[in-house]
Amino acid sequence: MAQHDVKFDVPLRPLGNVDVRFVVDSDGDKLGVLHVSRGAVVWIGKGKKFGRRLDWQKLADVFEEYGTKRKP
Repeated sequence: MAQHDVKFDVPLRPLGNVDVRFVVDSDGDKLGVLHVSRGAVVWIGKGKKFGRRLDWQKLADVFEEYGTKRKP
């Protein structure tokens, strides 16, 4: 099973106009970066210039359809 490392950079101000960034690695190789903002999340895969955006409702729908049930 792949070892995943997640690093994040939280700005030193309220989440307003600045995204929180999560850098995701798998077995030492970068998978991509997840940008979290008030309005949406954006996934930018390794080597990509453009990301894939989901608003919060659409992300919730994706988790409901494809997510696995478990305790937080």
